[in-house]
Formats: sequence, C-alpha cells, structure tokens
Amino acid sequence: MMQPQQIIQIVEKALPGSQVSVKDLTGTLDHFRVTIIAPQFAEKTMIDQHRMLYAIMHDSMEAQGGGIHALSLSTYTPEEWSKKNP
Repeated sequence: MMQPQQIIQIVEKALPGSQVSVKDLTGTLDHFRVTIIAPQFAEKTMIDQHRMLYAIMHDSMEAQGGGIHALSLSTYTPEEWSKKNP
C-alpha cells in the first residue's frame, strides 16, 4: 500500500520547490486527493499539469498488489494558489 507521505516524497523529488498535500479518501490507501502547488505548472494547461503528475506517479499507479487506484488532482502555480487563498 502507498502511504500519503510516500506520494509527497515522490512529487516533491520530481517537482523541486513544490508544496504537496495528500488525503486518503477511502482509508484503503489506494484512493487519494492530492493538491500540488508548483512553479513548474506555469504556462501549462490543467490537462498538461495533470499529465505531468500522472507521468510522475505512473509506476506507483501500475504497481501490482497495492498500487494507487485513483488520484484526484488539484494543481496550482504559486500565483494561482495565492489568488485562491488570499
């Protein structure tokens, strides 16, 4: 099973300077809500941002017997996050 802290570590390693929060949605450690604030998302569409994350998490999602089944993603640049959370 994937622990939330493992997801944070994977994303932060792939996107230096990012801020990541993870919530286990079902208690089964295979359905997560992940919020990522990263400067690497600048000038990318939401679809491209999500593709970046799915590429980063691909191996964990494909793992047999305990991988991630579902990710609910919320992605923001630091500027977008600041506007959303004044």
